[in-house]
Amino acid sequence: MEEFDAIIIGTGQAAPPLAARLSAQGQRVAVIERKLVGGTCVNAGCTPTKALVASAKVAQTLRRSAEYGVEGAPPRIDMPAVTARLQGIAARSRTGVESWLEGMEGVSLIRGQARLDGPGRVAVGPRRLAAPRIFLNVGARPALPDLPGRDTVPVLTSTDMLALRQVPEHLVVVGGSYIGLEFAQAFRRLGAAVTVVERGAALLGREDPEVSGAIREILEEEGIAVHTGAECISLAAAPSGVRVSLGGEGPGAREVVGSDLLLAVGRVANTDDLGLETVGITPGARGMIEVNDRLETGVPGLWALGDCNGRGAFTHTSWNDHEIVVANLLEGGDRRVSDRIPCYGLFIDPPLGRVGLTETAARAAGHDVLVSSRPMSRVARAVEKGEARGVMKVVAEAGSGRVLGAAILGPGGDEAIHALIDAMQGGLTRETLQWAVPVHPTVAELIPTLLGTLAPAGEAAGA
Repeated sequence: MEEFDAIIIGTGQAAPPLAARLSAQGQRVAVIERKLVGGTCVNAGCTPTKALVASAKVAQTLRRSAEYGVEGAPPRIDMPAVTARLQGIAARSRTGVESWLEGMEGVSLIRGQARLDGPGRVAVGPRRLAAPRIFLNVGARPALPDLPGRDTVPVLTSTDMLALRQVPEHLVVVGGSYIGLEFAQAFRRLGAAVTVVERGAALLGREDPEVSGAIREILEEEGIAVHTGAECISLAAAPSGVRVSLGGEGPGAREVVGSDLLLAVGRVANTDDLGLETVGITPGARGMIEVNDRLETGVPGLWALGDCNGRGAFTHTSWNDHEIVVANLLEGGDRRVSDRIPCYGLFIDPPLGRVGLTETAARAAGHDVLVSSRPMSRVARAVEKGEARGVMKVVAEAGSGRVLGAAILGPGGDEAIHALIDAMQGGLTRETLQWAVPVHPTVAELIPTLLGTLAPAGEAAGA
C-alpha cells in the first residue's frame, strides 16, 4: 500500500491548482489521470471550441468585408488546417498542465484507471494507494440520449466535432443549448448547411424570452434553420445521411434530412466505473455525486469537485471548487458553494454574458423586480463595429436597489458582463453603479444608463 496525504482522481480544472496548494504545504499527493491531462476544458471543451469559433469568425468577417468598404475574396475553408490549429492549441495547453504537475514537489502523476477500493483507498491497476483525503475531479462526457433509432445511424458528439477534417454538407444539431448552438454557428460559417432541433419551446430555455428570441434571430439571419417544440425526436438512416423526425403524423409531420448528426443534449458524469459502491455512494441523475455546500460527500474524507458534482459544470466553477476546498482545509475558512453568484457565457458571435437571476427566475423566487433593457442597435460601439445585434438587460430588486441579474448579448458581452459580476459580488447597489463614469465608446458604458432607467416590467425603457 502506497501512502499519501491526499489523492486526486482526474485532472480537470480543480485538480492541478489543488495539487499545487497541497504541495506547497509539504503534503505528498497522488494525481491520477487515465487519459488526457487537463480535463474537458483543455482537451475537448473551452480551449479547442473557442479556437474553432475564432476560425469561423475570420471566415464570416471575410464574407462581410464589402460592408466595411474593404474588397476581399470569399473565404476558402481548409478544414484540416482549422482542425490542426485547434488541436495544436489544445495540445500546448495540455503539455503546460502536465509540466506544471510534474514539476510540483511531492506530487506523483500516475497514469491509469482509478477506482475507489473502500474508504481512503484507491486502486490503479495493480497498485494500491491510501490517503486520508481523496478528491474526485473526474469530469463528464457527452450524453447519448436513447432516442428511437439512435443505434441505426452514425452520430457525432461535441468531442467528435473537434476532429472533423471536412465540413459537413448539412449538419443537423439536436440540442438548442450552449454546446449545440456554438457548433451550429461555427460550422455554418465554415460553409455547412445547418439545422438546429430543440425539444423545448425556445432555444436556451433558461433565458428570458427577449434574450432567447434575439439569439434565435441572430442564428436564423445567418441561414441556420431552427425547429423548436420537437418533443418526439426519432432517427433513421437516409440515402444522403440521417433522417431526423420531429414528431407528429400526417401532412403536418416534420422531418429534417442531413448528412451528419450532432447530439448536443447535455453531459453525464464519469462516475460509472469509479467504484462509488465501495464507499456506499449511489450517484444521482446523469451520474452526479451529491455534495454539501462545502463540496463534501457523505463519506468522511471524500470530496467531489467540478463537473461530477452537479454544482456548476463550468470551468470557472470547477476552479472555484478548488478555492473553496483550499480555503476550508488549509486556511481555516468557511467558504460555500452557495456564496458564489452564478455566471456563464454562450460563445456564439456575438456572445452572451449572463450573471445572477433572469427576470423570470427572480419573479419565481418572490422578488419585486425592476427591469431595464436596450437593443444593441442603440449602443454606439456595436453600431461602429457593424455588430449591432443582440440586447442588454438588467434586473434589480425594487426595494433595496440590489442588482439580481443581467444579460449582455452583443459584441464583447462575455467581457462587459464582468462589470456587473464584480458589482454583485461586492454588494453594490444600482444607486452606486449608475454614478460610474465609463469609457466611451464601449459596450459596458451602457450599464449605468440601464441602471438609471430601471422600472417595473412594462414601464422600463426599451422593454
